[in-house]
Amino acid sequence: MIRYLILVLLCPAFLTVQSQTMDFEKYNPKSTLVVPENPITKARYPFVDVHSHQWSMTEERINQLKAEMDELNMGIMVNLSGGSGSRLLASVKNIKATHPNRFVVFANVDFSEVGEPDWGKKAAAQLEQDVKNGARGLKIFKSLGLRNRDTKGNRIAVDDPRLDPVWAKCGELGIPVLIHSADPAPFWDGHDENNERWLELKLRSGRKRSDTNPAPWEQIINEQHNVFRKHSNTIFINAHMGWHANNLSKLGQLMDEIPNMYVEISAVIAELGRQPKFADEFLTKYQDRILFGKDAYNPGEYHTYFRVLETNDEYFPYYKKYHAFWSMYGLGLSDEVLKKLYYKNAIKIIPGLDASLFPN
Repeated sequence: MIRYLILVLLCPAFLTVQSQTMDFEKYNPKSTLVVPENPITKARYPFVDVHSHQWSMTEERINQLKAEMDELNMGIMVNLSGGSGSRLLASVKNIKATHPNRFVVFANVDFSEVGEPDWGKKAAAQLEQDVKNGARGLKIFKSLGLRNRDTKGNRIAVDDPRLDPVWAKCGELGIPVLIHSADPAPFWDGHDENNERWLELKLRSGRKRSDTNPAPWEQIINEQHNVFRKHSNTIFINAHMGWHANNLSKLGQLMDEIPNMYVEISAVIAELGRQPKFADEFLTKYQDRILFGKDAYNPGEYHTYFRVLETNDEYFPYYKKYHAFWSMYGLGLSDEVLKKLYYKNAIKIIPGLDASLFPN
């Protein structure tokens, strides 16, 4: 305080400088770079979004979504928030009454009673019934491994053997498991000037993790991979590229080691867009096991995905600065890679998709 008063007395201009300061969080300069721009509002090919969350699937909402999907050239939306039992049945009923070939629902599992006798057997039986009722897959939220507790209050590890009947049932039924484990690794790092996610953690402090909140990042990710390896007859779709989109060499190693693991690109398009050459090589090499996903539903945000995947544009912004303060570049993917990413791979592993909606 004394130092501040001395500065004011000796240098009245100090107050003027202080008044002109700006919070770093607001710094978002407009680039002066002038380069060719090719914004895209409609995908080159119809696509399957394998990662969407629609908490309300009334007939009115479905009709609204269908109109928005047509504007984007989205052929099929996979709603991962289908729930189970009567809730799932209600969604399926509304879909059948409106646009039965445009929407797919994945079921969810309730882990709150893990530890009860025969929980795994009962959960697998409920999942089988949900599939009979119209579910086309199983979605596992990140709460497994982060927040879910068993009946004794212990963290449920992703590879907890009590869950094995569920994974095995998915393989038996021929449905994929789309699973999200952990969060980006920098959420576990120190919140300092070296953390690339500093701004995100500053604005959303609840996302900060540590080795004891609830476990180290590497441990949770390894638990997930243990499940993939143990249940080799089940297809797993690793959400957000398994949080390895910033380390494609490591992800490629995992793809080679775990042939039943697919990945989808939701929420990591900014990672791909800042390494266009390497990302193009990776998506081309593993083109048979990568799917399109978006996650949070916002029609306008799909345009950035299209631009990264389809164009050769340079140095354009991501739509959420706190996710990516860097600019991105187009990958200019080949038509064949685009077709596989947009729809062919989804049709291959998700049962019952209407292939007639897509070109050969």
